[in-house]
Amino acid sequence: MSDPSAVPATDATAMPSLFISHGSPDTAIADTSAAAFLRRAAGDLPRPKAIVVVSAHFEVSGGTAVLADAKPQTVHDFGGFQQELYEMQYPAPGDPGLATAIVDSLVAQGFHSQPVSGHGFDHGVWVPLKLMYPDADIPVVAVSVDPRAGPDYHLRLGHALAGLGRQGVLVIGSGSFTHNLREAFVALRQGNRDPAVQPWVTDFVDWMNGRLAAGDSTALLDYRRQAPFAERNHPTDEHLLPLYAAMGAAGEAFIARQLHDSNEFGVLSMAMWRFDAAA
Repeated sequence: MSDPSAVPATDATAMPSLFISHGSPDTAIADTSAAAFLRRAAGDLPRPKAIVVVSAHFEVSGGTAVLADAKPQTVHDFGGFQQELYEMQYPAPGDPGLATAIVDSLVAQGFHSQPVSGHGFDHGVWVPLKLMYPDADIPVVAVSVDPRAGPDYHLRLGHALAGLGRQGVLVIGSGSFTHNLREAFVALRQGNRDPAVQPWVTDFVDWMNGRLAAGDSTALLDYRRQAPFAERNHPTDEHLLPLYAAMGAAGEAFIARQLHDSNEFGVLSMAMWRFDAAA
C-alpha cells in the first residue's frame, strides 16, 4: 500500500478508528457482555482492506516498531488460563508492504520507527480480532506502544496513522480503559467476574467519558493529573496509551462515540469507543 499520509479522503472507503478494551485473555471464550459486543462489532463497519492494531502488549522503548512478517505467529503471552486458549490460533496474514509504508511514513514525520519480525500477534491483537473477524482473512499489522512515552506521543502517533482510514484500513487501539491488575486478581482468585464496581473506578470512568464525549484532548492528555484516581486505575499507563493512538488516527479533530460499557472483576472497565474525523 502507498504512503498512508498521502491518500485523499474517499467516503466509500473511509474507516473510523476504534479503542477496544481487550480485557482478560479468556475474553476470547468468555460469556460476557464485552465478548458479545465484539462478536457483533464488525457488522457495523465497512469491511476493512487491512487492520492495524496498536497493542498495549507490544512494548518497545525509544520508538515505534511495526510488525512486518508475512505470516505472524499467534503468541500466547499469558499463564494460568484454560487449555483451550493455548490451542487457539489466529492465522491472519501480515502485510509487509503496508508495514513498510507505515514505517516510511512515521520516519518522514519525525518518528524513530523500524520494521520488526518475530513478535507475532500478542493477545492484545488476536483476542479481539478472533471475536470480530473470526475468519482471520484480513491482513493485520501490529504497531507498538512506547511505555516510556506518554499520551501526547501516542496521540501524535495516531495523527501519523490518520491517512490509513482513508485507504479503508481499520486502526484499532487495543488496551484497557482501566487496568489495575493487582485488584482485579482478587476477584479473579475468588472466581467472581461480576462484583460491584468500585467507586474509584466509576469516578475515573465518568471523568474520561465526559472528556472524550466533549473532544477535550487537552484534559485527556493531562489525565494523570486531572482525572480522579488516575494512578489507582492505571498504576502504569501502557494499557491506556492505545486510546490516544485511536483518537489521533481519526485526525486532528475527532468525534467520539462510546460503543460499549461494561465492567469485569469490579475494577476493569471494558469501555470501547469509536472515533471519526470531525467534519
